[in-house]
Amino acid sequence: MANKKVVFVAFAIEDEAQRDLLKGQSLHTRSPFEYTDMSVKQAYDSEWKEKVRTRIRRSDGVIALVSKNSLTSSGQKWEIACAREEGKKVLGIWAYKDDRTNLEGVRTVVWTWDAIAAFIDGL
Repeated sequence: MANKKVVFVAFAIEDEAQRDLLKGQSLHTRSPFEYTDMSVKQAYDSEWKEKVRTRIRRSDGVIALVSKNSLTSSGQKWEIACAREEGKKVLGIWAYKDDRTNLEGVRTVVWTWDAIAAFIDGL
């Protein structure tokens, strides 16, 4: 198998359980990606932003877990903006089957293994 791609996952802290499901998928033996998590529960400070930017730079792309919580998550919005500044491709996947929140400027698709694999193959 070719080298794994490194994918940064941006999510609202309220969607941590969905992030854990994605993490579980990434640990699947045939998963084409590794996973970078920078979730924090304390306030976002400049040191956190520097660490996140460094990890986004080292990533091949960014997956954003999109939900109604994304609309009020300043951390997730900053991570997505940072990814764009760093020239990384961003794919939104809906975190819940009954939540089709639109995050402006983020192409969002239904969460399927095929959709994730197609994004990663394109990185």
